[in-house]
Amino acid sequence: MSVTAPIPEPEADGLPAPRRHIAVAVLLLTLVLVVLDGAIANIALPSIAASLHAAPADVVWVVSAYQLAVLVALLPFAVIGEIYGARRVFLAGVAVFIVGSAGCTFSQDLPVLVAARFLQGIGGSAVMALGIMNLRYSVPQRQIGMIIGINAMTIAVAAAAGPGLAGAVLAVAGWPWLFAINIPLGLVILAAGRALAPTKRATRRLNVRALIANTLMFLFFFFGADRITQAPVQSALLIAASIACLIGLLRIERNDAAPLVPRDLLAIPVFRSSVVASVSCFTGQTLGLIALPFYLQHGSGLTATEAGFYMMPWPGAVAVIAPISGWLANRVKTAWLCTLGASLLAMGLACIAFTPSDPHGWIFLISAVVAGMGFGLFQTPNNRILLLSVPKSRSGGAGAMQGTARLTGQTLGAIAMAVTFGATSPEAAPPTALMIAAGFAALAAVVSATRARKEVVA
Repeated sequence: MSVTAPIPEPEADGLPAPRRHIAVAVLLLTLVLVVLDGAIANIALPSIAASLHAAPADVVWVVSAYQLAVLVALLPFAVIGEIYGARRVFLAGVAVFIVGSAGCTFSQDLPVLVAARFLQGIGGSAVMALGIMNLRYSVPQRQIGMIIGINAMTIAVAAAAGPGLAGAVLAVAGWPWLFAINIPLGLVILAAGRALAPTKRATRRLNVRALIANTLMFLFFFFGADRITQAPVQSALLIAASIACLIGLLRIERNDAAPLVPRDLLAIPVFRSSVVASVSCFTGQTLGLIALPFYLQHGSGLTATEAGFYMMPWPGAVAVIAPISGWLANRVKTAWLCTLGASLLAMGLACIAFTPSDPHGWIFLISAVVAGMGFGLFQTPNNRILLLSVPKSRSGGAGAMQGTARLTGQTLGAIAMAVTFGATSPEAAPPTALMIAAGFAALAAVVSATRARKEVVA
């Protein structure tokens, strides 16, 4: 088994069966709830715009409001969960998510819908921040690799199924039903949530000044990234303000043992390199997934429906390889698995970028499978070592940092795509973006390889 230096702890090693199985089912069902909601919301935007008579630029806030809420609340909920109990705050997040879903279902105008989506994001951030902490207290350490692999497979399957499910619902009902289906799922999770393990609580207080600095930091970053192509100077000023808030946040918490930005965890070399590799890999993956529809529709002349079918092998490959990589992570150093996975992702993206399209798209399909396998091979071991390299009591901070790394990478990928479109022609932008995406994936491979000597096999 690939681990870092073990940290002895007196807590029980997971829950007994069958309670453990119920707890894992609750956590997986919550993942499905959150991931499906994000996937179907994107597909519903045209229907929402038509129904509410909203401009396309305005209706995008249905997605942006959710992302902004998650960014702002992710790190604070990690601290709140460690103080008041991960199970309690996790289930409170599910309850808030249900209320937000009901607000989306019954909203009659765009501002109310955007506000409800923001509320959904607040609830979703508690779920994302504390899912790992609940998992670590519920599952024996020997099963962590396998369960994280199942988590990754669940996310991939839900993401792949989201567009098809949204299309099926919209074929027979209006867009509010896309949010209404969250309510019964959420109620089932709340009913079964008592099966989750109780967690050790931290004896510290919330730092209000740190919370304010954290909120401003992500607000400035989000709006700065959103304006990078339309108003570059304003964007640069907002991002500079975000960096200033980060510096202020670090100063405010310089004497805290468990700060909002987990400096104590980032001081662990294996954890730090896993976070950097995650940001790089998610940047490459997001940039690639944004570029591919343009590549297929504009470069290869496919329809939107055909492009959707051609992209399905990517999440399908992730779903197949994720549990296998979890099994391998118990037997091989995670650094080598992550290096191989990120390298395969880079190869798949580069092959698509450099290879002319063929009439049947076989090269594209093979490359997409290679890229998906690479991402699945990277994600599970990287998440596993990131989790196991920290004390169990700081799993909330680790989970929030994992989510922050993912969101940061996704945001950087979107920014890179916007900059590429602004700097090149519409025809050149997709292959150029794919080459840049391959570069970020290659960087993740290099960073992963550097931590090999810091891991030990036990």
